[in-house]
Amino acid sequence: MSIARAERLVNLVLCLLSTRQFLSADRIRAIVPGYNDAPNTEAFSRMFERDKTELRELGIPLETGRSTGFDAVDGYRIARRDYELGDIDLEPDEAAAVALASRLWDSPELTGAAHGAIIKLRAAGVDVDQSSPAIVEPKVRTAEPAFSPLLAAVQEGKAVTFSYRRPNPAELKIRTIEPWGVVSWRGRWYVVGHDRDRNAPRCFRVSRIVGDVELVGEAGAVHRPDNINLLDFVATTGSEPSPTATAKVWVAKGRAAGVRRRAKVLGSREVGGVSGDDVELELRFPESAASWLAGFGPDVLVLEPEVLRKSVYERLLEAAK
Repeated sequence: MSIARAERLVNLVLCLLSTRQFLSADRIRAIVPGYNDAPNTEAFSRMFERDKTELRELGIPLETGRSTGFDAVDGYRIARRDYELGDIDLEPDEAAAVALASRLWDSPELTGAAHGAIIKLRAAGVDVDQSSPAIVEPKVRTAEPAFSPLLAAVQEGKAVTFSYRRPNPAELKIRTIEPWGVVSWRGRWYVVGHDRDRNAPRCFRVSRIVGDVELVGEAGAVHRPDNINLLDFVATTGSEPSPTATAKVWVAKGRAAGVRRRAKVLGSREVGGVSGDDVELELRFPESAASWLAGFGPDVLVLEPEVLRKSVYERLLEAAK
């Protein structure tokens, strides 16, 4: 939002809060700074309509009505009883829990939301101490690229489509779902929703989504059912342990000791003029192996399975960009 528009909205709120009468649009145009910049009545009307929509989306209770029966047109005001925040009284353990929760997130989107919540609580007179050391230092990692677009899709009520990698059997398929929510279970993130391809509720592990998540359809088209608990759904359908998988990789000679410690050497050969060994790995967590192997850069080359090879390639390509 531009600074000029933000100042105009603040002025509008202050104006409508300071009166008990309903103010007409013409009166608002005359006394609220920012509206006199409109070149004509039509431009003012468009500007004022956008501002009213913005205030309502921010949750500000904008009332419409007439002060007397002699008024020719409707006016606007904001009732303080509906606008002002009621008293908030948190017990010491509740305030501590809020402070602990604000330390939880490591994604920019959620960090900003948590910081804003703390500011609002302090403005309401609630003491939330974030400076004291916590006995437990929590962290929920949201580093998967798919996390932010999935969260945006849930908030906007849009369907999404993405490529999903299954570990067993190893395959990559396009999925289209109507997301109901994104939840964390045992350190992993899952998106829960209606799978249009299977015409049934399903959950998908976010770390297995490959490439971009595309939002499709109109906003507000997806609605979460009232009778479903997302966390319980994931706990019963999506928390089964991942099967181990075998991968074959090439490792440069004298390099990638972390891989070699886990590997069984199959033979030696050169790749691109560099000496190395073909090795075999048993992966307990195949879904996170791509990031681990990509971290070794040119010292490791994934030979099979093809799904893992493509996942590592995509990460290296992103790093190169």
